[in-house]
Amino acid sequence: MDFQPVERASEVFQQSLTAEEIGKVCRRAFGGDATPVSAVELGTGMYNSVYRVTLADQVRPVILRVAPEEGRQFRSERHLMRNEFASLPWLAVIAPLMPQMLVADWSHAVIGRDWMIQTHLGGIPAPEHLGAYPRTAWPVFFRQMGAVTRSVHDVRGPHFGPVSGPGYGTWSEAVIASLEEIAADLDSVGLDAADVRKVIAVAAHDRAVLDEVTGPRLLTGDLWTVNALMDPAAPEPVMTGVLDFDRTWFGDPAADWTIRMATVKDDERTAFWESYGLLDRSPAAMWRARVYEARHLGAIRLERHRLAKADAIRESYGAMAEVLAGLT
Repeated sequence: MDFQPVERASEVFQQSLTAEEIGKVCRRAFGGDATPVSAVELGTGMYNSVYRVTLADQVRPVILRVAPEEGRQFRSERHLMRNEFASLPWLAVIAPLMPQMLVADWSHAVIGRDWMIQTHLGGIPAPEHLGAYPRTAWPVFFRQMGAVTRSVHDVRGPHFGPVSGPGYGTWSEAVIASLEEIAADLDSVGLDAADVRKVIAVAAHDRAVLDEVTGPRLLTGDLWTVNALMDPAAPEPVMTGVLDFDRTWFGDPAADWTIRMATVKDDERTAFWESYGLLDRSPAAMWRARVYEARHLGAIRLERHRLAKADAIRESYGAMAEVLAGLT
């Protein structure tokens, strides 16, 4: 088999499979005669390891995604792949844009890690292709992003919190539990979590403001340009696919990463709101938005630790201080 892994040091977070392990996964998924003839590790995955695998008897490749070993997972990110699998029935509204699930295996009988195989979507990642169009055309793309996000946020959920659970009866419980997990993860790697705990204390004191959110809606968790595919031949930007829904939640749509990214700059992305609709700008909603930003910053700090970005970790403390100043 022609195997092209990403070269990584032994201590880094993501660890590649071997060619032998990929062969075992394929035989588990497709039968004992399944023969992978090539496997290319795609370096775009920030959490899971991702491979484009071509089998001897198939024209189109498939995508193999492999979760980190359980011992490497933070408690706030535990079993994200299983969360994505549980989210699929709730994401039916955008099913035409998503890869189809072929096989998932949580047994660890083959390689000791969770893995799933999906169909391969055509298209080019948006960060690589959007720049091929003049900036005057970019709003077309962001209007599509707004429409996709709106359709997801319109889905009502049965509880607050991660789709696969644990579920919470109130939004404040879900938010505070998430912040507590992030703080514990920061402690576990020797990073100062005092600012996150201050946010927890403020959120607990004013939990009634969080609990004004009474109807859980489906949140994409991580959708933005890096998780979107585009038609390489279209005369204007056309989104053809969306990927990686392992961080889905049920909660306040304003807490979604997509909303954070749509509001962070005043540029072509403002077209997002033309299809999505307007955000609540009440004082209570603005206060909640600061709590959500604190949660995002805590998760970003953990990601920067995984990527060994020491300078960016230090920067996160200044950003969190600004958020805290607006909360207290």
